[in-house]
This record gives sequence, C-alpha cells and structure tokens, in this order.
Amino acid sequence: MVISVKLLEGKKVAQALDETMAKRVESLKEKGITPGLAVVLVGDNSASAVYVRNKQRRAEKLGINFQLIRFEESVTEQELLAKIDELNNDSAIDGFLVQLPLPDHIDEDKVNEAISPNKDVDGFTPISVGNLWIGTPMTKPATASGILMMLDHYNVDLDGKNVVIIGRSNIVGKPTAALMLERNATVTITHSHTKNLKEITSKADVLVVAIGRAKFITQDYVKDQAIVIDVGMDRDENGKLCGDVDFDDVKDKTSMITPVPGGVGPMTITALVDQVIELAEGRING
Repeated sequence: MVISVKLLEGKKVAQALDETMAKRVESLKEKGITPGLAVVLVGDNSASAVYVRNKQRRAEKLGINFQLIRFEESVTEQELLAKIDELNNDSAIDGFLVQLPLPDHIDEDKVNEAISPNKDVDGFTPISVGNLWIGTPMTKPATASGILMMLDHYNVDLDGKNVVIIGRSNIVGKPTAALMLERNATVTITHSHTKNLKEITSKADVLVVAIGRAKFITQDYVKDQAIVIDVGMDRDENGKLCGDVDFDDVKDKTSMITPVPGGVGPMTITALVDQVIELAEGRING
C-alpha cells in the first residue's frame, strides 16, 4: 500500500505565523505598547549562544524589544538572582528567560523559582508547571507549545487519538503530555526504563520522539499512517544533522512526519515570541 506522506514543515508554518504576529505587534505599538523579551546568558556556551542569537533575530524581526543580558561564568548566584528580581519588576519586559545550562555553582532550581510566573516565557517555574497540569497555564514551555501550534496549522485533531511520547524531560516530554491531554488525547509517556517499547509505540496514532539518540526510531516502532513528530537534534555517523527518527526508513510508513532540520525547531522560537506578544496584549486589560 502506497501512503501519501505530508511533511510537517515547521519552518514554513513559522514563516506563515510571522505575518500574523508582526501585525499583532504593530497593533500593540499603535496603542503605545512594545512587547519586551529579555534573555539572560551566563558564560560562553557556544550552543547557548546560537540559541539566544536565533531568538534575538526572530524577536527583532517581529518588532519586539529584545534585551540580551550577559554575565561572565564567574557571576555569583546572588548577582544573578538580583538581576532576575529587577526583570520581574521591569514594566518594559513582558517575559524573560535565563538560558540553561548554568555553571555548576549556580542552583538552577533556585533561579527558576525566582522568576515571576507572570513573565516565565520558558514555563519552567514550579507555579507555571503546576498551572499547566491543572489546565490553567499562564505560560507554556515553548517546544511543547510549538508542537501543538504546528499540529493546529495542519488541522490535526488530537481528540481521542492515542499519543505516545518517548522521553520524560521537563522541557519536552512532560509538558507535551499535559498539553495533549487538554486536547482529549490518550497519552502514554515512555522512557529509558520502559519495557516492550516497540509494542507500545507501534500502536500510537501520534508518536512524539525526544530522546537525543540519532536515528533511534525505525519503521518497526511506527504504526501504519501514524503522525511522527521528531524533536531530536543530533548528528549521524557522518556528522550530518539528523533527528531521533530515522527519517528515510520511517517516512513512507507515516501519514505525516517532521523533517530535521525544519520541523519542530523553528516552532519552538515561534511559540516563545507568540507568548511574549500574548503577555504584552495582556497589558491592555491589565
């Protein structure tokens, strides 16, 4: 049986949504409000620097006021917490995040707890996580939110679908499960200790993979005509960028699949800036 495969092209979705978001920013500016996003970057982690630069480019392209706050790796925890307190009280900043990872001498949990839930665009504070799981999120983790935005763009109805997520991270696996439960999906979270993984994943209508293992998922893990969402960003044996899913092996068995690159990645930043705009829009009635 030949299946017509549709690519879930996050890059194209992001470009389409940029037009709408730019208009929302312009509308806010007409009311005297410029959305503000700040990112705190500690040290010189090269991967973190790339992530931050991508966020800055996207925010500035849409007309968002972007502030990059840099600290040397030697910054004290107290200095970092003081800056967070300042941002919590800065009326020009609608949302901010502290780019992870942080140096070993800084307690990431303490940093996350210090961020106001009203400005927590990463959705990582304990209050944000709690609100997410009871179905009243003020902010949502960007990758999980971006996945849902992409599925909405392609008119994927999750109601009653059997969703299997491989990976239980606080950044992707758990929040994606919470958001899909809100869409009335039946959700299973699997991980490195799960037994009979293939048996579970091969029954999934929607398979979300976020495990950080290059090309781990092959077609024997996948149900015919499943929707496969690959959150991985890895390198194969030749150093070429790839995902956690063996795309060439799996694609012809699916009805929809995300490419890597160009799938989930662009949607993460889209969800982040969308959330900043939404927080800024809240100023109108606030």
